Amino acid sequence: GLDAFTKFLKTEFSEENIEFWIACEDYKKSKTAHELLPKAKTIYETFIQKDAPKEVNLDFQTKEFTSQNIERPIITTFDAAQNTVYRLMEQDSYPRFLRSDPYLNLVKGRNPSRPTLRRRSRSFTVNDFQGVRPDLTVW
Repeated sequence: GLDAFTKFLKTEFSEENIEFWIACEDYKKSKTAHELLPKAKTIYETFIQKDAPKEVNLDFQTKEFTSQNIERPIITTFDAAQNTVYRLMEQDSYPRFLRSDPYLNLVKGRNPSRPTLRRRSRSFTVNDFQGVRPDLTVW
């Protein structure tokens, strides 16, 4: 499901939202405070700072709050931003995904990356012609 949703977001040019959400989930799994700073800086530089390569759509207040906490990050540093992006996907992208062909194919059990195979006709098979000799008198 996550893979199908990510592919859908790519078609809408908004895959940065799910990438940011996943990065925040990974960030929260950090075991030590020492791990937080480099991960926080990477997330901030990739998704939040002005003109970031994958900048997510955040309101001024959320962006400002996150920016102020980036020098001394804690496990909850990105919670407000992550919640904002989650709500954006929940209210905008996800409802469209639920109506999309990739989702409908997924729930019907079809893999969109593999075309459905047609059954071969059984009307003529090699076994049907074994032992048959051509009638050359027609020629």
